[in-house]
Amino acid sequence: MDEDQEGALRKLGRQDVVLAELGRWLSGADPIPGGRENPGDAVVDEIGAPMLAEAERRQSGALMRVNHVGEICAQALYQGHALTIGDPALAVMFRGAAAEERDHLAWTRARLDELGDRPSRLNPLWYTRS
Repeated sequence: MDEDQEGALRKLGRQDVVLAELGRWLSGADPIPGGRENPGDAVVDEIGAPMLAEAERRQSGALMRVNHVGEICAQALYQGHALTIGDPALAVMFRGAAAEERDHLAWTRARLDELGDRPSRLNPLWYTRS
């Protein structure tokens, strides 16, 4: 790759960044894992995993799927604001909020996995609409 091509690759515009982020989500790629420990892990370590009847497990999975969708939408909102706001200081704040929400997203996904359930198949729609 020559120097002109390499320099062109380093200069991504706002549209490029937005499209790359959107493409990642539409492809179903998992989000970056959260950085903080899941607070639910401490409860399981202390009292053990609660045994749920099948109906309770299904209901818990459905409710957690809705919670997970909320975290997907929060990602889209914070990332969208960070990409489009004109004030660099506010963009940093929005990226920080998105990072915190990534923890919540990772935790809700982990709980879905524990319950043997799946995330919403409409997550790409929820993300793009947010």
